[in-house]
Amino acid sequence: MTNQEEPRHLEIKDETDRTVAKADVTTALGPEGTVRTSMQSDADAPRGYRASLVDAVMDLPEVQASDRVEAAVPYGDAESLERLRERTEDAQTRAAGATTLLDANVPNAPEGTEPAGPEPDDETLP
Repeated sequence: MTNQEEPRHLEIKDETDRTVAKADVTTALGPEGTVRTSMQSDADAPRGYRASLVDAVMDLPEVQASDRVEAAVPYGDAESLERLRERTEDAQTRAAGATTLLDANVPNAPEGTEPAGPEPDDETLP
């Protein structure tokens, strides 16, 4: 039986401190597992916020230590899907009602490198 960690909750806020994008991320304990994330964003979120959310998720140490990612994003969220495809390998998508599901491999970071983005310390990103 696989033990699951508590899901991490990430938020991206706009300049008025309003949450415009958020994600819940769950990983299996230990490396080389599968990370699962569910992403949501405001329909009127300016371009760039959804990509920032994908980057925040993909830069989490537990995601970097995983082999696979399974992401659920709202159907039609092209910005998130585009960024997920840029940050993963062998991505496959399929529609599931009002959601698009993406399954992909997490690229291995070269030895001795750190994730590209900042590590969130309070689970809320500016």
